[in-house]
Amino acid sequence: MKLLTLNCHSWQEDNQYEKITLLVETIKEHSYDVIALQEVNQTVEEEIVYGNIRKDNFALVLINDLKKLGEDQYSLVWGFSHLYKNFEEGLAIITKHPVIEEHSFYASNSLDSANWKTRMIVGASIQYDDKPLSFYSCHMGWWHDEEEPFKDQADNLLKYANMDNIAFFMGDFNNDAFVDGEGYEYLLSHGLIDTYHLAENKDEGVTVEGEIAGWEGNVLKKRIDLILTSHPVPVIYSNVIFNNKNKSVVSDHYGVEIKLNVIG
Repeated sequence: MKLLTLNCHSWQEDNQYEKITLLVETIKEHSYDVIALQEVNQTVEEEIVYGNIRKDNFALVLINDLKKLGEDQYSLVWGFSHLYKNFEEGLAIITKHPVIEEHSFYASNSLDSANWKTRMIVGASIQYDDKPLSFYSCHMGWWHDEEEPFKDQADNLLKYANMDNIAFFMGDFNNDAFVDGEGYEYLLSHGLIDTYHLAENKDEGVTVEGEIAGWEGNVLKKRIDLILTSHPVPVIYSNVIFNNKNKSVVSDHYGVEIKLNVIG
């Protein structure tokens, strides 16, 4: 099984359509089983296509472009988190496997969509070779945020996630794995396992270099985009992607891809 997570910074990138093309071509090339996306935006004035998904929903655009390449097996689960500029910002799970349940919830204490610190978690359970697996796309807050502290959000994540199956928590956690005593260690101390450390082969894991939104003034290399799991599983590799080493940059974050074995 192959997984990809990416904070896609959608509709805010220079050369956005070129980057969409690269992202779609990479999905086709690697044939990911499950993709978790964060900052999946749609403009507030665009027409609704179905449910609460608008015509320019970034994940829907990816799905439609994949169909043009003959990849018509992917389906979409999207959830609206909060307003940001003129966007409805949300999260998505894209998968080529049957979705047997959707289970999204708020990690933040705030439920106000007008507050950009409101954080929705988008989850989906799939059937993979007769095995149910749960996946969560996560875009969390910061450890020291007084209004929305990460600890509260992590507690809600662990409280509401479906742990009956093997669960994967994929996304932008806004807590640096290179920093001791903060959010990354908090998640691991509460039972989650970093697939990076399970991987037989891995790179340095850096997903942010320099200053980006939310990390103004940053000059350090950070590993804040993660794929965590509730159970130890054999991981063949963990690679950073879209970092100008493994594919060109498509966002202000790099992505993370892993290959694992969940059979048995």
